[in-house]
Amino acid sequence: MVAAPWGSERGRARTHLVIVPRWEWRTFGERFGDAEDRFAALEPESVQESDEVYLLSLVTDETVKVRDGLLDIKHLEQVNEDGLEQWKPVLKEGFPLSADAVDVALAALGVSAAPAPSISTVDDLVGVGKELVSVPVWKRRVHYTLSGCMAELTEVRTGNAETRTIAVEAEDPARVIAAVRELGLGSRANVNFPRGLKTLLGLGAHRFAVIDVGTNSVKLHVGERRADGSWSTVSDRAEVTRLGEGLDESGSLQPESMERTATAIAGMADEAKRDGVEAIAAVGTAGLRIAKNSADFVAAVQERCGVQIEVISGEEEARLAYLAATSGLDLGQGPLVVFDSGGGSSQFTFGHGKDVDEQFSVNVGAARFTERYGLAGAVSEETLAAAFEAIAGDLARLDGRPVPDALVGMGGAATNLAAVKHGLETYDADVVQGTVLDLGEIDRQIELYRTSSADERRRIVGLQPGRAEVILAGACIVRTVIAKVGVDSATVSDRALRHGLLLERFG
Repeated sequence: MVAAPWGSERGRARTHLVIVPRWEWRTFGERFGDAEDRFAALEPESVQESDEVYLLSLVTDETVKVRDGLLDIKHLEQVNEDGLEQWKPVLKEGFPLSADAVDVALAALGVSAAPAPSISTVDDLVGVGKELVSVPVWKRRVHYTLSGCMAELTEVRTGNAETRTIAVEAEDPARVIAAVRELGLGSRANVNFPRGLKTLLGLGAHRFAVIDVGTNSVKLHVGERRADGSWSTVSDRAEVTRLGEGLDESGSLQPESMERTATAIAGMADEAKRDGVEAIAAVGTAGLRIAKNSADFVAAVQERCGVQIEVISGEEEARLAYLAATSGLDLGQGPLVVFDSGGGSSQFTFGHGKDVDEQFSVNVGAARFTERYGLAGAVSEETLAAAFEAIAGDLARLDGRPVPDALVGMGGAATNLAAVKHGLETYDADVVQGTVLDLGEIDRQIELYRTSSADERRRIVGLQPGRAEVILAGACIVRTVIAKVGVDSATVSDRALRHGLLLERFG
């Protein structure tokens, strides 16, 4: 607990009050699903309308506002592992501001310039730093008590822009998390008011996350969209969980694989929230399309960490992969084929430049053929030939088509083949992006994997250890696609489904 100055020079005596930091969570949007019904069932404790002025900084997200003539500042103390933010009031003072108050305000706003001799108005304060903007905001706040927390449903209007926001706060962070989950909003990231207001107005950078739940691995991508619309990567990683283990034989997801995958997704959601994302989009692909109990898994993940997985069609998966490839590589305007080979299926998109002509999905995946032909370890040439024959048969839809100008491969098989080609001890997306895999290099690696046990494969520089069991099948699929399309090589795209989803949902 801390003592903070309150008051002003206009008759409000300066006193010292004990201020207790509170944990806060907030989300923005037009509608909030089941949370709307939950609030409708509660009796509001108060309704308040106010006209405020927020001082926004392009370098910090501290809360600095003016309400009822008082400059009100809250400082972000810390962010916990659940992404909750602990805020402490540090100043409430009227104008003209004291020298101490000006120092506190400029520090909160990240301004290093010397203040004006006198700060008598908001405009005086904004004029100190070029990175500062003042924004008039009208609010209508409806207050509730929910699970021992203060909860607030607010309408926000500034100029021609409008939005709504839900906030939950308490001294105990566990209570805040419980209340957020009770509202069914656990999949949404915590976005404080200054950051949400900047998003509404198109100011500054914003972070978003996507989670791709595949048959063999789960992938997380956190991207930051700058004010000019360009993107940068905050984090990008994959975790092999083998969700589809045993799926081909039983038709259902197995308890152990579901637990591994749910744990990975929960960890990725926590990581994304710590990175300060404003929203998380999650999609499931072939394994969840096929499994008879996929709805049970989706419900269990949502209950565990609040992430809602959308199971998308193979055609939608192919379209998003094509979007990622054409956005990340200079492929010209001629005929193009993009394929994404996963654990349970492969997606194909045919197009010209940015335009899609045809797309489809085929149930040809590395995990399925690994199980069917025992390709997790060393195998005979006869076994490999049988696997090749089966893969070719399942990819018959590629036969007899015109030869494209370019073939782009993405997914774990293609990127690992590229990483092994370059001998990458540490994966480097910039090196992998644009790598050309010719048939000679792929044949070399196929023979290496065919004659190696899983443990021996794990020692191969560049190969992700978790892919040791499925890399042989994956390499066979990539080679078969290249041969059937009628070209000599494929260009590797490190940007895949998750990158296309990021552009589609948040671009």
